[in-house]
Amino acid sequence: MDTTLPPGADGVPTADAGGRAMPLIGFGTHPMRGDQATEAVLTALSVGYRLVDTATRYRNEAAVGAALAATDLPRSDLFVTTKMPPDQVGRERLTLERSLAALGCDYLDLWLIHWPPGGYPGVTSWREFVRAREEGLVRAIGVSNYSVALIDALHEETGVYPAVNQVQWGPGDHDPDFAEAMRRRGVVLSAHSPLRSTDLDHPVLVDIARRYDRSARDIVLAWNLCHRVAVTVKSAHRDRMERNLSAVGLTLSPADVEAIDGLSTAVTAR
Repeated sequence: MDTTLPPGADGVPTADAGGRAMPLIGFGTHPMRGDQATEAVLTALSVGYRLVDTATRYRNEAAVGAALAATDLPRSDLFVTTKMPPDQVGRERLTLERSLAALGCDYLDLWLIHWPPGGYPGVTSWREFVRAREEGLVRAIGVSNYSVALIDALHEETGVYPAVNQVQWGPGDHDPDFAEAMRRRGVVLSAHSPLRSTDLDHPVLVDIARRYDRSARDIVLAWNLCHRVAVTVKSAHRDRMERNLSAVGLTLSPADVEAIDGLSTAVTAR
């Protein structure tokens, strides 16, 4: 299944997340809270980000909502993602209602199960997620930190695959078998913490960055986009936000992408 869609109006490439055009680069809000989170989101929106990623566990949904209320951008131009922590199993609808109220939204673009409840698939919660989507409260539903086996278990029980699986993903985590498994199931692979697990001083990244006259950070973000992996990046500083977003315009050669792939230390066990 080809998840590629044409770029959005802002030029950021998108993927098909359950029929909704999901920008492949988004603004993450953890661990910012309060006024810092509100100002950072407003700055990110002014720079050109259109996807804003938060979570119940981040305790900043209201601050993010304040930014969404203050921006002049229409709601239809924004892609709002939040996540339900697994300790809310059995309280899915209440958690969703609280998230919507805090964010000041009538609907979410994407709602994720933050991680597998107790290591299990969370089928009961997934059925509630499907119901919320059918009722129009959520446009797309997905998961975070799920293995292939757990995703298949959700599908076996409900007939519905997640639209998105958000996992820690960077050059060191690169697992082509896992990425291919997501692609075959029509699941958009989304990277959280794409820089946290990356050695930005690795000679391969340093050399490639030098040749493109960019930072190793830029190279890692561009590498994800070359693989059609969505990335969520966080910064409270406008200049860093702009540099991160500029990765959209950076196309790496196939040889450089392959060289970065070679930095993987992942063992296929997802």
